[in-house]
Amino acid sequence: METNNDKKIHTEKDEQEKINPGRRNILKAMVGFPVAGLLGFGILKKKDYDAERKQIMLKELEMDSFEYPESDYGQLKYPGDLIRIGFIGFGSRAKSLANALGFMHPTDIETRKKNNSLKNWQQQEWMNVAITGICDVFDLHAEEGMATASSSLHPGKTPTLGVKRYRTYEDMLADPEIDAVVIATPDHHHARMAINAIRAGKHIYCEKSPAIREEELFELYDTVKNSEKVYQLGHQITQSVVFQQAKEIIRKKILGKITLIETTTNRNTADGAWIRHLDSEGNLRPGDEKTIDWIQWLGNTPYVPFSIERYYNWTQWFEYDMGMIGQLFTHEFDAVNQLLHIGIPKSVTSSGGIYYWKDSREIPDVLHCVFEYPERELTLLYSGDLASSRSRGRIFFGNEASLELGSNAIITADQNSSRYAQSIRSGVIDPSSPMMSFNPNAGQIDAVTSASEKYYASRGLTTTSINGKQVDVTHLHMREWLQCIRNGGTPSANIEMAFQEGITCIMANRSYLEKRAVFWDETARKII
Repeated sequence: METNNDKKIHTEKDEQEKINPGRRNILKAMVGFPVAGLLGFGILKKKDYDAERKQIMLKELEMDSFEYPESDYGQLKYPGDLIRIGFIGFGSRAKSLANALGFMHPTDIETRKKNNSLKNWQQQEWMNVAITGICDVFDLHAEEGMATASSSLHPGKTPTLGVKRYRTYEDMLADPEIDAVVIATPDHHHARMAINAIRAGKHIYCEKSPAIREEELFELYDTVKNSEKVYQLGHQITQSVVFQQAKEIIRKKILGKITLIETTTNRNTADGAWIRHLDSEGNLRPGDEKTIDWIQWLGNTPYVPFSIERYYNWTQWFEYDMGMIGQLFTHEFDAVNQLLHIGIPKSVTSSGGIYYWKDSREIPDVLHCVFEYPERELTLLYSGDLASSRSRGRIFFGNEASLELGSNAIITADQNSSRYAQSIRSGVIDPSSPMMSFNPNAGQIDAVTSASEKYYASRGLTTTSINGKQVDVTHLHMREWLQCIRNGGTPSANIEMAFQEGITCIMANRSYLEKRAVFWDETARKII
């Protein structure tokens, strides 16, 4: 008499033979093989089985026919007329932006030569630009900007137009010899500088956040919309190949219905908590009232006496920034909004406090924000901690599967999925581990084969792979901006995306400060 256990065993064997129908005959043929022969044969069959399993999995996900987006990167020998660019602010981020345009300080070039990290930069596409203006309130930074602008990746191609230092950004905007500006100042200057730049007829690449006050954000939006100038906000995730793959995963509804997105950022260093006025040995960094134009740095904010701590650590005060919301969550929101186009939430509730870094800061070092989208039947969660290095990732939760989006795109089936139920029962898909990952550095889709893949997937992207070469995504983002200036079109981080991000961040900041839920009135177009 056959028992229920016998039936279960037969069912599992039948499912396995559906995957590999020749398994029983292979086992019979193996009788009498030497042990070494059996081992070698077993390894070969394991590879065959894994390959077959991968193909079944890709077909199940409808990813076996995925076509990678074609790129013209490196093929544009004559990208168009020279664009003359002015930099407003030349701190650490501006250095990276200048590098992305093909300019690097001579000292940094020598450092890269010594540690063999110069090659990828030297292979960057020439974008036919010249940095012809530098404006910074700190003499030291202005001098570094001037030296950087004079040191081109393509000295034989970049015209020797010279570079000029401007004492105020208004002087730069008034100069007809500047075509476009890169704004890389503390956040409290972003909106006003961008508004004035558009009115002066300049194209804009502006670092996030677009604005920290509601009224300035609306003025910025209206000013850009009523102009023909190109505005690009400084987010780069759309330029990554892994992001393009994530778009395909979402389009094919592989995750099922997405109802929850969890985004996180953890740090556990003084620099990560924006304590930057001290060097590695605990000494004050350079700068004083003689070398820093403090009144110009304050801008429209209330006057306070000069403070080297405020100058370097401006992210710690609400007059100049929104802390984790403005510096960290902005990247998370952009990634989610670029994929799902969720727009402005109906409500936001924020909580947290200063629990670890007991200095003069105003911003919280632990923060949690809940963004509700009832019309989309979706909740976005953000959680940040400046006293822990443990990575928590960025995860999209669907009823069929989840997607962890980092350096890789990793899909894990839900154990109660109906779509993948048969594959889970047959053993093709194991819901306790990722069923598929996309590695942009490898340039191909592959099944997860080791536990370390998930570890590497949690790391953020700074480069992506194009035609087998590692390319800086900031370089690609600025390239997109320049192409739109030359050829028309709308960049990925355009003013609509910037406005949605700006409103969402201001809502989260107000919720924290006012200790209440805040709401977006879509009809009146204002925060209440």
